[in-house]
Amino acid sequence: YGAAVIALTMDDDGIPPTSEKRLAVARKIVERAEALGIPPEDIVVDCLALTVGADSTAGVVTLGAIKMVREELGLNMTLGASNVSFGLPEREVVNWAFLTLAIQNGVNAPIVNAAKVRSAILATDLLLGRDSYGMRYIKAFKKRRKAARQ
Repeated sequence: YGAAVIALTMDDDGIPPTSEKRLAVARKIVERAEALGIPPEDIVVDCLALTVGADSTAGVVTLGAIKMVREELGLNMTLGASNVSFGLPEREVVNWAFLTLAIQNGVNAPIVNAAKVRSAILATDLLLGRDSYGMRYIKAFKKRRKAARQ
């Protein structure tokens, strides 16, 4: 039917503990998908965020995997950013920081509450040079300011 597929970087052993192993899983996904006639542009990879509350390296591993998959395979990337903060206080702060880093490393289709993180995403795009002269950021600010006055 021409739909895109979401692929998780996990195998029969579960979620790999290193960025390199998650990249290896992503490579296998691409190979098998192509054998089934699914082109790379229709594959959206999730490198699976785990909580830093249980493993302090979990965020770094996920971010490394995102960067490697994006650079080597050029795939679209998704991520459930809030998973990283499970069990921690002030989860939104951790989620926003992680989301901005994930976007910087290649995530282009994050799973988020868009209304809550829109400002962080706009600011991230601005800082990464993806918003020429800050026009989208400024327009959104003006729209919020106008709505607050009404």
